[in-house]
Amino acid sequence: MFDEHDPLLGRVRTLALALPGSAEKISHGRPTFFTKKVFAYFGASVRVDGVWTQHDHALVVLLGGDEYLAASQDSRFFSPAYLGPSGWLGLDLGDDTDWSEVAELLESSFRQTAPAKVIAQLDQ
Repeated sequence: MFDEHDPLLGRVRTLALALPGSAEKISHGRPTFFTKKVFAYFGASVRVDGVWTQHDHALVVLLGGDEYLAASQDSRFFSPAYLGPSGWLGLDLGDDTDWSEVAELLESSFRQTAPAKVIAQLDQ
């Protein structure tokens, strides 16, 4: 479901694994980044009217509060299958990706899921 040498995955991996206590594993055929809980997925799918669409070069994150509201109203974001109802949003990545935005999204999602002790390390 993914290419281990994909340069977009490589950039996501570098940013995600720079967060304290983070690690990577494969879950449901996709790279996932986690501490105690998953904070990001690389790749997703969407089901609309029974038709599946793959988003193989996407970042899926869990945002909270105002960030979620703003992102959910931004046409660049989509609601991924299975995870969308739980507040996760996807963003397709490509040549025009703003990597500082990706870093911010990863950090925000990390803060939603990481233990307080690990978040404290990030804040130091």
